[in-house]
Amino acid sequence: MKLRGLILAAAVVYSSLIIAQNGERISFTSANPFSLYHIITDLNNQESQQAYGILRFPDDRDRINLPLVVGVAGSKNWADHHLEYLAMYREMGFATFELQSFDARSVSSTVGEQISVTTATMILDAYRALDVLVKDPRIDEERVAITGWSLGGGVTLFSAWMPVIEAIQPKGRFKAHLSFYPPCIFDLELIDFSTAPIHILAGELDNWVPAEPCEDLIMQMQAAGVDAGITVYANAHHGFDREGELEIAENGYTTGDCRFTMRKDGAVLMNFLDIPMITPIRQKISLACCAGRGPTLGGNPEARTAAFSFARQFIETHLLD
Repeated sequence: MKLRGLILAAAVVYSSLIIAQNGERISFTSANPFSLYHIITDLNNQESQQAYGILRFPDDRDRINLPLVVGVAGSKNWADHHLEYLAMYREMGFATFELQSFDARSVSSTVGEQISVTTATMILDAYRALDVLVKDPRIDEERVAITGWSLGGGVTLFSAWMPVIEAIQPKGRFKAHLSFYPPCIFDLELIDFSTAPIHILAGELDNWVPAEPCEDLIMQMQAAGVDAGITVYANAHHGFDREGELEIAENGYTTGDCRFTMRKDGAVLMNFLDIPMITPIRQKISLACCAGRGPTLGGNPEARTAAFSFARQFIETHLLD
């Protein structure tokens, strides 16, 4: 009996170490809307999907009423530099949550297709996860931010769009949105965003999702009274905050010649046609008409340092002040 007790105690300690290393898996029910149109006009008819994320806590902090940063990965799923940011936030005393939209659907990458897991799907995942997280006494529901990169940057940006929020009717709201190099290739019919601060970090030389449309969008948002800003880093490509040399993503899209109208119901219209891109085949056709292939990505040491510094200050300002 004594040996059995020791074995059980050792098992508990081992399990605790595993949880500390790997975090806690938080599951929730979401769905697979293809586009924002499907969220806004037909959310109740979307087939349900089980999804999850990984919740982690800072060391040496009481786990009660902690601010939280929700992270959203890009088209290649989670990368080392994404996790570096979240580790930095935990060192600052914040809990972090890694949204696992790809792994929950057995998808490793959406580079070159952007169909298997979409911006709309991940926005819904983020809010369904938030519905669960705000009930956790370890999390301060009034201090939750969202941040993401590339595809996840789009999720971060458009999770602040009011037609989406009103359709989802989440139990909580994100108090700050920090978006890294998102796709801003949409001319919005309706500029109506959350009152939470929104900031975009973009690269001057990004040819995957160019900075110029983001600058245009931010100007429109500011003119409408939205608390929004943008920082564009000189000589920086897509993924400027990663480490490593420049490389070509052969299957990735170059979207510099793509600009689409987005209606207030979330439908994105095909180039030169008043046809909504609300099916995978329509999206493929529309991108084939304007996008090239082979964008450049890779780190820029100066931009990387500046981005980490900005992220620290932005999150600290809006979750601690």
